[in-house]
Amino acid sequence: MSTPGAVPVSLAEIARLAGVGRAAVSNWRRRHPSFPARIAGTDVNPQFSLTDIENWLRDNKKLKKSAEREWLWPRFEALGGRDETGAAVAEVGRRLARRRAAAGESAFPEEVAALIERAVDLGWREGRSETFAFLLRRWLDVHVRQIATTPEPLAALMAELATRVAAVDGGVTVMDPACGTGHLLMAVTEAVKAVGGEAPTLLGVDRDPVLAALAEARLCLAGELRETEPARIDVREGDSLRDDPFAGNPVDIVLCNPPFNERDWGYEELATDARWGHGLPPRTEPELAWVQHCLAGLRPGGAAVLLLPPAVAARKAGRRIRGSLLRTGQLKAVVALPPGCAAPHSVSLHLWVLRAPVPGEEPQAGGHLLVADGVSRFPRDPGREWAPDWTAIGGFVREAVRRTDPAEVSPFVRRVPVIELLDDEVDLTPGRHITPSPADTASRLAASWREFKDVTARVSKSARLLAALELTSAPQDSPTATTVAELARAGALTLRGGQQPPEAAVRTGAPSAEDIPLLTVPDLLSGGEPRGHLAADDPAVREAVIAEPGDIVVVGVARAFSAWVHAGPPTALGPQLHAVRVQPEQLDAWFLAGSLRAPANVRQAGTHATSSSRIDVRRLQVRQVPLREQRRYGEAFRELAAFEQLARRTADLGADLVHDLGDELAAGRLLGGV
Repeated sequence: MSTPGAVPVSLAEIARLAGVGRAAVSNWRRRHPSFPARIAGTDVNPQFSLTDIENWLRDNKKLKKSAEREWLWPRFEALGGRDETGAAVAEVGRRLARRRAAAGESAFPEEVAALIERAVDLGWREGRSETFAFLLRRWLDVHVRQIATTPEPLAALMAELATRVAAVDGGVTVMDPACGTGHLLMAVTEAVKAVGGEAPTLLGVDRDPVLAALAEARLCLAGELRETEPARIDVREGDSLRDDPFAGNPVDIVLCNPPFNERDWGYEELATDARWGHGLPPRTEPELAWVQHCLAGLRPGGAAVLLLPPAVAARKAGRRIRGSLLRTGQLKAVVALPPGCAAPHSVSLHLWVLRAPVPGEEPQAGGHLLVADGVSRFPRDPGREWAPDWTAIGGFVREAVRRTDPAEVSPFVRRVPVIELLDDEVDLTPGRHITPSPADTASRLAASWREFKDVTARVSKSARLLAALELTSAPQDSPTATTVAELARAGALTLRGGQQPPEAAVRTGAPSAEDIPLLTVPDLLSGGEPRGHLAADDPAVREAVIAEPGDIVVVGVARAFSAWVHAGPPTALGPQLHAVRVQPEQLDAWFLAGSLRAPANVRQAGTHATSSSRIDVRRLQVRQVPLREQRRYGEAFRELAAFEQLARRTADLGADLVHDLGDELAAGRLLGGV
């Protein structure tokens, strides 16, 4: 049934292009005999011709009045794989930047060349920067698991640190030896401008030719649209470690977010390389090879800032190289960022700040290393959603790097004597070398005790209310029970099952204020905090099941089974999570939620006997009682839910108090008796 040459689109893509929900498209398909026939896929997941769909929407006056680029992307995506689409997007950016067409332009098939020309024409009409940024963003979203990028706020922070340490004056040359799509090089132009420097020369290398082409197009277009264009942009395909295309051309600044844990980095063929002035990096320490490569490419007094995994600061195999970096005074600072700042989001990545020595400078064996612990400075509350506060994080890092006096006191920043670090481990993890001051601990303990007393008082009040409830041994007249399915058929409630949004739509970086949190079962099993989110303007939001305040959320898996009245912001629900919305004149939400989460319901509605079995939410039972009686029980369920939250918070506070107070007692800070 597939049609050669046709661009296939799914029901979800049609809904996005038309600005409606997927259900509306399915309804059009059923009601309109003229709706185009599928050309591929299955009856469950059909695909249609983009051209046929566009014509049908226009003929039926259902065509969304939106930017034409929305219709461009499916055609780019249909070009083939990752590389074919990326190369075409890069060519669009190059043309919009008025750069000479790629030498291999003739290699583009006729239909691809026509699509590129159409995108370029659109860019001149609707905005060059906006059109290229849209295509690049969609391409990156599709391949988000294959391509790691540096978030823009972090890239700006790294660029600012480098310009400060390098003491930029006049024209500078900046290099990124693993540039990807150019996030770090994009940021450095603004950073240099902010300190009064001239337009920088930008050099980039990436061994992926598509990423290199995209970075070059992006930088050239940005330079074209700025008032002052960079002095020179030179992005090349290549392996910086094995065959650096810029070898022998020292630069003022190096910014790098290198690939992590890459064992095949060239250990054998580079064993005698002159760059290893601090020692041959072990095969298991590729990141230290990148550190030395960046240092080797600097002019005297130049600065490098790298984003590295935390293990680089502590792995035993790298202790000799770390020791040499300290003894020569070339490693200036290690900053631990709070988890979630960049991929992988579950760990605290480190910023390493280095400076190439100036001839005549003596090695600073008696010097200091600046360490800053952003993990402790910005702790994550497991019970609340967390996203990087880049304003606060940036301020903290800038203030930390500004410190030059070792005697200057800060609870999360310290200038550690190098001699103190040169032990058998040479562990540079900031948290290991920063001990909270007694004054800081005392104030934290006092705040914890105040909250503990407040919470325990509320627990006591809630406990008195719940203990006063009079419970009979059994209901005198047991009312009949009904199920969620029967209530839905009667119109007393609506039940909607969550679904997995497209992989490209789920983001794990810092959300904006308008973004929609995405809650999944794995989130509930690991603490309850949504780790992903959907952009508010993403078409996937229209397809998502959104739990609004007052809705009941029911978990359909036995090991995480629960039901609660949602009180947070609108939240998208993933698979096996269900949103129940009641008719308030027929059902009380708190009564229904409390009844649904009863343990007996798991046994009644579970499909298997294991903890991983699914719960058939439609089979969950609830007693049929008058609305007035529901509300009476609903108030009791509401109080019980509040008691549960207070009890959990009490346990968390108690554990923190035991930990902190135990440390203080062990340090001998007890003044009076118990």
